[in-house]
Amino acid sequence: MDSNSNTVVVTGFGPFRQYLVNSSWEAVKELSKRGLGENIDLQVMQLPVVYQKAKEQVIKIWTTLQPLLTVHVGLASSTTVIILEQCGKNKGYQDRDACGFHPEGACCVLDGPEKIESTINMKTLWKNVSVEGIDIIFSRDAGRYICDYTYYTSLYYGNGRAAFIHVPPLSNHFLQITWSRGAEQHREK
Repeated sequence: MDSNSNTVVVTGFGPFRQYLVNSSWEAVKELSKRGLGENIDLQVMQLPVVYQKAKEQVIKIWTTLQPLLTVHVGLASSTTVIILEQCGKNKGYQDRDACGFHPEGACCVLDGPEKIESTINMKTLWKNVSVEGIDIIFSRDAGRYICDYTYYTSLYYGNGRAAFIHVPPLSNHFLQITWSRGAEQHREK
């Protein structure tokens, strides 16, 4: 499924566990205020921290909107850095979601490949992006919870045209610094 669309979908997650305000959704909301430029149709969406519902929404994104790219933003509760994820993994989803469930067979797509790489070279992006006051790292393991599950599902249905960015929990000025500096760098290119 190739896309000639100028639509870019960016998702964040809703509340879960002790995170009544999810920094991933706050970052996406801030980006939606700023946009990605006049030639990009930015669509934002909040995903629930529920395996099946998140999967249904991701499939709907790819089948209905047919975006050029989907970028998923998730909360990494134990970090203070931004993490650029390269690939999604299909198996090992034992942790229960916000509704107490985990996926059938502990996997994203029955008979799907073990992992799927993004067509975006996140390592190159990592080497070329810097945000003053914010550390950014590269990763090949998004964990085995809703974030990685969503990423794999999006990579599967979007033929690799997805990216995943983990952000830390909310802190003073984190979101404003991140998106404003990122938008400035995007406009300079």
